[in-house]
Amino acid sequence: MKKYILVFLLFSIVAHSQTKRDPRVVALAGSYTTIANGIFSVGYNPGLIGLQQNKPLMVQGFQLDFGLVGNFFSIQNIANYSGDTLDVKEKNALFRELEDADGMAFFMDTHMPIPLLNISMGNKAFTANNIILQNYRLPMGLLELMFYGNGQKADLDLEFNYEILGMNEYGFSFGIPFRSMSWGVTAKYIQGLFYLGVDEDSSSSNLITDDLGIYGSGKYVIRQGVGGAGFGLDIGVVSRPYEGWQFGASIINLTGTINWKQGGGNSSSNINPLTSSFYPFTWGDSTLNADESILYTFNIDTIRADKLGGDSLFTNETRFFVPKKTKDFTIRVPATFRLGASKQQDNFLIASDLVAGFQDKYYARKQWKWSIATEWTRMPKMPLRIGYSWGGGDLKELGMGFGVRRGMMMFDFGFAFRNGMWLHTMKGFNLSFGITFVGKDKDPKKVD
Repeated sequence: MKKYILVFLLFSIVAHSQTKRDPRVVALAGSYTTIANGIFSVGYNPGLIGLQQNKPLMVQGFQLDFGLVGNFFSIQNIANYSGDTLDVKEKNALFRELEDADGMAFFMDTHMPIPLLNISMGNKAFTANNIILQNYRLPMGLLELMFYGNGQKADLDLEFNYEILGMNEYGFSFGIPFRSMSWGVTAKYIQGLFYLGVDEDSSSSNLITDDLGIYGSGKYVIRQGVGGAGFGLDIGVVSRPYEGWQFGASIINLTGTINWKQGGGNSSSNINPLTSSFYPFTWGDSTLNADESILYTFNIDTIRADKLGGDSLFTNETRFFVPKKTKDFTIRVPATFRLGASKQQDNFLIASDLVAGFQDKYYARKQWKWSIATEWTRMPKMPLRIGYSWGGGDLKELGMGFGVRRGMMMFDFGFAFRNGMWLHTMKGFNLSFGITFVGKDKDPKKVD
């Protein structure tokens, strides 16, 4: 029994992230609301742009950020649960852990700023980022059946979540400085490249286990979108430094949607070579046309002793079809609220953030996440960073990284252990590195 459970747990991953990351914020475990510089403040607090008058021109050359995070699978848990059987106490504790996480899920994201198109100068910035999000979730009904059989519930819900989303996000940010604070806004155009996901409104599935036997049926409609478009808005505010202290707040994606047109033609998804691994979509050995959706159905006939000799207890069918009525659909890009503070103390910059999402989708969670981090700048050419965050339950993260400044080039590296503090306890990771061109510092006496 334990072997089968562990196989499923290998895929059990959830996330707590956002739509924009860079090596420094990964190393600082997300503590960024009051300390992000230039183009890196976009997606965290555009109010910081208004305090950048004396900062040099900044151009992002290349960056790659990849992350995944889990709620169970780790070296330690596999070792702890390895064996022949799970006793009742272990099984109940494991099931409660997965139930609190709303089931087994898998989330993976890739962030790739489009080279040389992320630029900040003075109180303005232009950014262009390619983002790929993948989200999978196994239904709790299946977990209940695995852990307890049909003893606890007769009607098990087998609906699952499956989504792949690729998009480009173009943003223009500007800040307006005042005497004691700075306000900033980022206006974004969101170009949807491709989407494939289960239509929850048209899909249903259940498994019934009662005195008559085991039977059930399911219908999953998996729709795709090619070539979507939408707009988003970020707002933020930050105080001017006072005795080394700064405070700030922001709402990221206050508005942010992508409207998809099914069968809307082809998409220029080759802007990022990573997208060629996803689109055009394939299902089995077949490739979907831009206007096709997938209908998967299954039926479980009554499983009981007198029917075990039958050859059609389980039937399923996969069919590609073109919807008779093409129905556009809209995806909401999750919003997040950020509240932060920081203190510059000699060679140490200490920062702390509180972050909350407004829905459980993709990188967002409807719970608070707290982080604290420090950056040591005794060696200005090689700052060292470390940070820790806690999001309730097991959503812990330990980040670390460094930067290397050579002339006008800055190399940054960040790595984070996610949902665990060490290599044997982590249930996921973030890996981020990039090169940024930073111009010469301006003379602050010449600019107010």
